[in-house]
Amino acid sequence: MNQAKAFVPVAVAALGLLLYTATFIVNEWQLAIKLRLGEIVRTYDEPGLHFKVPFINNVVTFDQRIQTLDARPQRFLTIEKKDVIVDSYAKWRIADAAQFYRSTGGDSARIARLLSERINTSLRDEFGKRTIQEVVSEDRKELMIQLTRDIDRRAADLGVEIVDVRVKKIDLPAEVSESVYARMRAERERVARDLRALGSEAAERIRADADRQRTVTIADAYRESEMLRGEGDAQAAEIYALAYTQDADFYSFYRSLDAYRGAFGQGDGLMVLEPDSDFFKYFKQMTAP
Repeated sequence: MNQAKAFVPVAVAALGLLLYTATFIVNEWQLAIKLRLGEIVRTYDEPGLHFKVPFINNVVTFDQRIQTLDARPQRFLTIEKKDVIVDSYAKWRIADAAQFYRSTGGDSARIARLLSERINTSLRDEFGKRTIQEVVSEDRKELMIQLTRDIDRRAADLGVEIVDVRVKKIDLPAEVSESVYARMRAERERVARDLRALGSEAAERIRADADRQRTVTIADAYRESEMLRGEGDAQAAEIYALAYTQDADFYSFYRSLDAYRGAFGQGDGLMVLEPDSDFFKYFKQMTAP
């Protein structure tokens, strides 16, 4: 009986060791493959507790989270056969654990080298379709989309998915940059001259239109003023005529007084008239009271 009791802890320990070697855990961020004597038996992409045959099966796990491959700057030729130095990076993750293991053996250095080769090939192809000016100045969105699509296609045999590719910086070699910037300055100056010419033309057009409107406004104002003056003269003549018809003698006398006031009001005038002139007819009619 004592020997049986002593055997229980050993049996429990052996059972625990057996269970430990016969199970494995796949975490949420992992992919796993089960091997049997080096041959892939099954892949696991769901987290949880799984079983294996001890000493026959072994398990390899991979990180399925998005990873970054920051490539070294590389020199590429444009369609003009001129060099640009491109600094880029790629975001990738494992899509097929079995294919990834077959292609790379799970070696991180090997996957970095293989991905870099494919990224450089796609960059070389895309930059080879463009001029330096297009590479430096155009919108990068379409270029990035095309690069991501092309590299993802090239990397399918590695069992990985390319999530995104970005160009961080594009530099020009010293022997190329000066000539490129000179052409860009010349192009910007040409655009500036065109814009100034369009501005001058618009300014002349606006000035001509303003002068025309000014002339039309002045002419309209002069026409209206003449019409008002004519209407005023007509009303004055009508008033004069009405006043004359009411008392012709008084109206004639009043008009003569206005004429005397205008002629003698300055005090230094000289008039040469005939003695029997009508200008002094009211002086001749005056009689002493």
